[in-house]
Amino acid sequence: MSNEVESAQVSDAMEVAQLSSLAAVDSHAGSCEAEMPSRLLNDAVRSLPYHVVKDLLSIGVCSRCVLRILGTEDHIYCHSSFSQSMLCSVLEEVTGFKSECDFQFCSVCLGVLQLIYRDDKETLVKMESPNDMALVIAELVKKEGHQIDGFSLEVSIPQFILENESSLLSGMKKRYESEPWLQERLLSKCVSVKDVLKFAITKPLETLLDTKASASSFRIRLAYTHKMAFGNSVERNQGFKRRKIGTENGLQNVNDESVVANKDCSDYPTNETIAVTGRSSLKVPIDKVSEPCHLVYLCYRTHIYLCGRYLKYSRNVSQTRWIIDEERMGEASVEEIIGSNILPMCRGDNYKFHAAGREDIDVRMLGSGRPFLLEIQNARQVPSEETVKEIESKINGLENKLVGVKNLQVVGSQGWTLMREGEAEKQKQYCALVWISRPLEDEDVCSISLLNDMQILQKTPIRVLHRRSPLERKKIIYWMKIERIAESSQYFLLHLCTQAGTYIKEFVHGDFGRTQPSIGSILGCRAEILQLDVTDVKMDSE
Repeated sequence: MSNEVESAQVSDAMEVAQLSSLAAVDSHAGSCEAEMPSRLLNDAVRSLPYHVVKDLLSIGVCSRCVLRILGTEDHIYCHSSFSQSMLCSVLEEVTGFKSECDFQFCSVCLGVLQLIYRDDKETLVKMESPNDMALVIAELVKKEGHQIDGFSLEVSIPQFILENESSLLSGMKKRYESEPWLQERLLSKCVSVKDVLKFAITKPLETLLDTKASASSFRIRLAYTHKMAFGNSVERNQGFKRRKIGTENGLQNVNDESVVANKDCSDYPTNETIAVTGRSSLKVPIDKVSEPCHLVYLCYRTHIYLCGRYLKYSRNVSQTRWIIDEERMGEASVEEIIGSNILPMCRGDNYKFHAAGREDIDVRMLGSGRPFLLEIQNARQVPSEETVKEIESKINGLENKLVGVKNLQVVGSQGWTLMREGEAEKQKQYCALVWISRPLEDEDVCSISLLNDMQILQKTPIRVLHRRSPLERKKIIYWMKIERIAESSQYFLLHLCTQAGTYIKEFVHGDFGRTQPSIGSILGCRAEILQLDVTDVKMDSE
């Protein structure tokens, strides 16, 4: 669990670094408005090899992909105010070339950077600029009622897009290998489709949501899929191992030399190879695209955790919801009482209840209480300290008084890890009402109190053999003390502290000799346990 959390944090930090590494575009934001965006684009486009731009446009590569593949300085094409039509117009004006082919969707990014996609109703959606997409996302966040102080933007695209790009770069390297611009631009400055889209919509999103992109627990995810991806991916990867894509300056470089080097385009089988005829003859094995990607917007928060200790005052309440043959066992459960009161305050989708061990339904949990952790899924609101106190007071003030909580607080996922790590090492204290078949003597009281750190051997109890493996377990009884009950010679209270996992009921009556020694065998008589309370659970971390 801790490794997963650490990996997620590292991933978030890398995403923030990726966005920061493109921050040069921000320096142009003000000048774009004051000095005209076309001027900046014109300067960038004039530095490109015109014949290559023409070749790429001719095979259906969209304007943004042309500019990013050729490593346009300062990544100006990422700016959120630039529409696809504006980029296309500047390219055609500067190069003097207009593609005669009618490519509706980019043959490399499949429409992702053209901001064209099909939604969940299969409607074709076309957006003018990244600002439009940011507006759709912001409205979704507000519609779902999320309260946020930051966000992490994630984009997932079909592997098919990376394969298309790898094929294109391989073909370009083969065709233009003798030209000096190749090493300078193609193999060092190409930014991935995901990074271009993320940066283009991050700034307007920050403005619309009035918060900054960061390593946040609130995630905005753009999930792109394509029906061509699976079939073609299988064909194209036959005989080839997938290689890890390298990074440079925090940006994913999909054209890393390890991906495109020494890869003959003819190795890839295709349905319809697009090629530029004439002097340039740039042949690349990518399919003409007839459909854009399918896009799903997802807004969610990673799990939040509330921990504390619960007390159970009833002998007819289970720890978790207990149903047998569609019939509820007990009148309620700790899980439901706590979860049903916390979930609405967090406005989450669901919850999961975790505890450091469990007690039987007829056993009360008293004293300091048992540690628990409540995992809230997709919480739209993280409760403040004041709200948490209100929740605690509400649970403790319920009329039925079945369950109580203490020390309730919001914690990170490390709370779950610490609770599980401490579970195996914890000590538990009990108070048991015991009956024996003969009168209790003073010698019995003394002999029991002298037994410290006593090791016992317990076979799996008969009452749980139907659901537990038949094992022998060594457990430790750290100390015991007998408290007499006035006017009763055969009833007494047994206070004891044991190692976690000790079966207390069986330690008292012996379970037909399956627990050795037991209170019955120590006192040399029959012993029965009538009631049991847990009075303390000591964690190793405390």
